[in-house]
Amino acid sequence: MKLIINYLKPYKFLVLLNIVSIFGFALAELGIPTLISDMIDEGVLRQDSQYLFRTGLIIACIALIGVCGTILLGYCCAKISTSVTRDIRNDVFKKVQTFSHAQMNEFGVSSLITRTNNDAYQIMVFLNVILRTALLTPVMFFVSFTLTIQSNLQLSMIIASTIPLIILGVILVGRFSEPISEKQQGSLDRLNRIFRENLTGIRVIRAFNNDAYESKRFDEENRFFMNQSRKLFKLMSSTEPMFFFVMNLAALAIYYVAAGMIDANTLQVGKLIAFMEYLFHAMLSVMLFCTVFMMYPRASVSARRIRAIFDSRSEITEQNDAIDLEHVDSLEFDHVTFAYPDGEEAVLKDISFSVKKGETIAFIGSTGSGKSTLISLVPRFYDVSQGSIRINGRDIRSYKIDSLRACIGYVAQKAVLFRGSIEENIRFGNAHASQQEIEKAAHVAQAYDFIMEKPEQFQERIVEGATNVSGGQKQRLSIARALVRHPQICIYDDSFSALDFATDAKLRKALKPEIKDSIMMIVAQRVSTIMNADHILVLDEGKTVGYGTHTALLKNCPVYKEIALSQLSEEELTYGK
Repeated sequence: MKLIINYLKPYKFLVLLNIVSIFGFALAELGIPTLISDMIDEGVLRQDSQYLFRTGLIIACIALIGVCGTILLGYCCAKISTSVTRDIRNDVFKKVQTFSHAQMNEFGVSSLITRTNNDAYQIMVFLNVILRTALLTPVMFFVSFTLTIQSNLQLSMIIASTIPLIILGVILVGRFSEPISEKQQGSLDRLNRIFRENLTGIRVIRAFNNDAYESKRFDEENRFFMNQSRKLFKLMSSTEPMFFFVMNLAALAIYYVAAGMIDANTLQVGKLIAFMEYLFHAMLSVMLFCTVFMMYPRASVSARRIRAIFDSRSEITEQNDAIDLEHVDSLEFDHVTFAYPDGEEAVLKDISFSVKKGETIAFIGSTGSGKSTLISLVPRFYDVSQGSIRINGRDIRSYKIDSLRACIGYVAQKAVLFRGSIEENIRFGNAHASQQEIEKAAHVAQAYDFIMEKPEQFQERIVEGATNVSGGQKQRLSIARALVRHPQICIYDDSFSALDFATDAKLRKALKPEIKDSIMMIVAQRVSTIMNADHILVLDEGKTVGYGTHTALLKNCPVYKEIALSQLSEEELTYGK
């Protein structure tokens, strides 16, 4: 409830309007039966037509107030509940944007999607119901029960005896429903994960002919979700028959007692009709309250899951006195050691190097040596465990994160494109880029020719997952997206692996004039891609085993020489490509 109350604060006026509309609704629902009772006992029995007319006009006015109250109540409930849910989703999305990669892995992508969509929806449904009933049910119950006592104390005791039975039953239902709701939401997380893995890995699944296995895996989890949902629905649906059974028993008892009272002339027919209306509203109020009580465990589970996101402290934070990074003159790793938050052993150990503006540094080594991890520390996807990374002599943690990343053009190892046009994907790197800048970036990235061959050229649509472009085309578009940013630090994480040797050479040649005022960091498996770099750092099991130029490393670094000999001829080793 604390989460919901916090999000209700900006909508105080609508909440107040909601309360006013509730009283209008209650006035109509309870006032009309009272007036009808008087019409029967005072007007009909005495044949007083003027009294009937006056009372009829009053009933019409009250009915109009009730209609306005009902409409206003529906509007306020819908407006508040949908607005709060929108705010929750926006805040969850913004919070997730601040998460480190480790926090993403901790929650899981599928679970974060479920929490943003389904859990927020559960809160919306609960909030909509509680706004309608939280104040309405107490008002309706106490007023209607008071009116039953005023009408006939003996009959009202019959109602009083049934209410504890209903409340006890609902408490038991609410107690049993909470653990089932937790299992249901957890199962929904797993269903989303399996479905997401199947969509992204459909080609691998088909290639290995594992469709049946994946279908079985999904079916098992789907059945578990179905069973939990079935238990929950059975539990919830059992309350309504119980309620109407108790209510009908109470009504039967009231009619039996009232028949004797009418026969003894101690109860009027109009009072009995009004009493039965009060009975209905009193019992209905109890049922509505019980409905809210039963919905609470499920909403509570969803609120806890969302609260867990908000309570998760972002690992990548800014210092209070952080400053803007306006220009980059140098980058230095000073005895950097790094271990993943959930890892026991450091994956990078005592890494040191420095590079200046206009220089290129390359990283090479065997698979798993820590190359990609190393460059991911520069944009602060992770923070170092020991040592420091400095730009212009200052620790990067002393700069504002936005300004740090604004200076970086990053091309990931796995090229990622978004659904939209080619132009929109390149412009993602710089929203204010002109058409000329976009075309120039495409030229440098060697993407211009294949773009112009497309039917709609720069307006050609990239489908979801970018399955309508090849791996090499993805990489070139990703490079163009980074270049249009005019970055001061260019990071290429094995971003030339899908390119043929000729395109690779053309691209590197075209890049040279573009990065003359930038620092270029390249992770590569090909020696030919990095042999002309100003600095080459050779990694092996997270340690530096070589650092220098291509020529120097061939002489004094066996690991680098072994890699080079496996890829290049003697002539290429000596003179480069």
